[in-house]
Amino acid sequence: MTPAINIAKKHQIGHTVHEYVHDASVSSYGAEAAEKLGAPAEQVFKTLVVCLDDSELAVAIIPVLSRLSLKLAAKALGAKRALMATKSDVERSTGYVLGGVSPLGQKKRLRTVIDISADRHTSIFVSAGRRGVDLELSPSDLKTLLNGKFAELCQ
Repeated sequence: MTPAINIAKKHQIGHTVHEYVHDASVSSYGAEAAEKLGAPAEQVFKTLVVCLDDSELAVAIIPVLSRLSLKLAAKALGAKRALMATKSDVERSTGYVLGGVSPLGQKKRLRTVIDISADRHTSIFVSAGRRGVDLELSPSDLKTLLNGKFAELCQ
């Protein structure tokens, strides 16, 4: 069990845990997840951590093959600017390693915004907190669990 799975269970959110064998030589964790899960890439989401106005960390959740617009992320989170957080900041604040960062069960709860495209799907896949383990759940349940919001985030 990961903290993310425990959160979904604790809140009795409908979810499915999907596991696959992670290939350590792969650098695109999200594309690997979509391929190995047999899920459309637009339904598999990655969790990115950004640094707002040089201090506050926040989470942006976008489709795995999409590119985050830092300008749109800053706007959605009410900041002047956003930069990608450093690896050490991500791992320290979330408690997860890169490639296995889940939006759920992070050590420190961060403000979260989810790309609006997620709301077009009945269910989406997000990391369950370990490479090779994903959670499938409804976008609205994810939004509720994270006290997040939907916004346009991709270029």
